[in-house]
Amino acid sequence: RYYYGCPDDEAFQFLASVYSRSHYNMSLSTEFQGGIINGASWYPIYGGMQDWNYIYGGCFELTLEISDDKWPSAEELPTIWEYNKMSMLNLVASLVKTGVRGRIFSSDSGRPLPGSITIKGINYTVNAGRAFADYYRLLTPGKRYEVMASMPGYKPKSTSIWLEETATADFILDPDSALEDNTPRSICDCSCDSKAKLVLLEFLLGFHMEVCFVLIVIGALLCFLLKRRQKFTLGKHKQSPKRSVVV
Repeated sequence: RYYYGCPDDEAFQFLASVYSRSHYNMSLSTEFQGGIINGASWYPIYGGMQDWNYIYGGCFELTLEISDDKWPSAEELPTIWEYNKMSMLNLVASLVKTGVRGRIFSSDSGRPLPGSITIKGINYTVNAGRAFADYYRLLTPGKRYEVMASMPGYKPKSTSIWLEETATADFILDPDSALEDNTPRSICDCSCDSKAKLVLLEFLLGFHMEVCFVLIVIGALLCFLLKRRQKFTLGKHKQSPKRSVVV
């Protein structure tokens, strides 16, 4: 069999092993070493969402084969749940407890920069959020990593971290005077000290936007009905005969 590892193959193996070792008997498999296998090495799938999400969406996805029967009976479900319950909980916990996270700022204005995060030796880029320039990079624990933040128009910076559990690495980038005029700006182009603006932006970008949209639609409908009623009333007055006014 050929092995088709992606740039984050170590991270995928780590996550899969967390699930397998926490399972009732998955890690005891005689067919798959440690109960895990490279998916493309087992059987290739062309045009699958897992590859697309990893390459374009930055999502790490696993396929979990938890039963030999694709459609198990209802009587089997409690047993399947008991076998996989701790695996699911430990997998979620491992995602929270490992990796590096932080934000990227500009040294001259303090505003957030929607830059990029790369790890030396791993050919994969994570983009920071456009609003608050926050990022999260999943990594295998127990290793040293060199993390670099970059942004067009700014000088890149890097730092070395030893990752046991989750780590925080914030970056403050200095403008590159030669490219300063062409620097892209985040949608939150404001000072980090202006908490009121950040709260307002977060409010507008959240689910409240849907409520505002519904209110706008209702208001527009009411205005339309009111305007139509006024036209109807005006036309009715024009058709009625004029009467003299008695004073």
